[in-house]
Amino acid sequence: MEYEGILLGMGNPLLDISAVVDQEFLNKFDIKLNNAILAEEKHLSMYDEMASNYNVEYIAGGATQNSIRVAQWMLQIPGATSYMGSIGKDKYGEEMKKNAKEAGVNVHYYEDDSPTGTCAVCVVGGERSLIANLSAANCYKSDHLKRPENWALVEKAKYIYIAGFFLTVSSDSIMLVAEHAAAKNKIFTTNLSAPFICEFFKDVQDKVFPYADIVFGNETEARTFSRVHGWETENVEEIALKISQLPKVNETRKRITVITQGGDPVVVAEDGKVKLFPVILLPKEKLVDTNGAGA
Repeated sequence: MEYEGILLGMGNPLLDISAVVDQEFLNKFDIKLNNAILAEEKHLSMYDEMASNYNVEYIAGGATQNSIRVAQWMLQIPGATSYMGSIGKDKYGEEMKKNAKEAGVNVHYYEDDSPTGTCAVCVVGGERSLIANLSAANCYKSDHLKRPENWALVEKAKYIYIAGFFLTVSSDSIMLVAEHAAAKNKIFTTNLSAPFICEFFKDVQDKVFPYADIVFGNETEARTFSRVHGWETENVEEIALKISQLPKVNETRKRITVITQGGDPVVVAEDGKVKLFPVILLPKEKLVDTNGAGA
């Protein structure tokens, strides 16, 4: 089938534990809104507390898996999307497999002995903060990727998306796929993902960037990227342009940079030009929460 496996994602599969909480809860666990962080020791008790004290929803998530599920829903073509990542051999892992299958995504999970990763999605006033406890998601190995049945997904894909979050887990897997995409003239896309990725994983991010045909991000991530690269500008349009003009391995096409800014226009930089695309604003009363909105 022409479209089978056309889009491949790799990332950190996490079971989202989502709830509307209050400011007191955020203060207790030192959480800032509109942020994405990795869980520290001080956060570990919050998952149970959320489940006990708030109306919690469990959703198969993780940044890349969310994007692939949405793409599958939009394409409406059975088997058009594939996804790889690491889960645990537990009830959360089973829930993830069931959820992905129902969404129509062809998942090839590596199954680890540690618990399936979770992500607390704390929603206050329609805005959200993410605290990820990677656990099994942190255990993905390139050996799994190299197995013939899994590498076949890479061979089949024409478009590949790996968010920056995966840099913290298996940068060697990303490089294998990125090099394949450049050699075979496939579209390789990535995401800045979070300020902490741009700041603390700069070296590995800089190794992957020359392979990126499309780079996504938001304004906060873009400004952090600019600061750590010593660009001395906070102007999002300038930053998008600079990212699009960074060195590129596959020179058959120019890099496109897409920076979202919440309710402000989306900035798209390509071939030395910047375009702005206004956002169709949703009335506040229709907003459920911004998780998965890519803002």
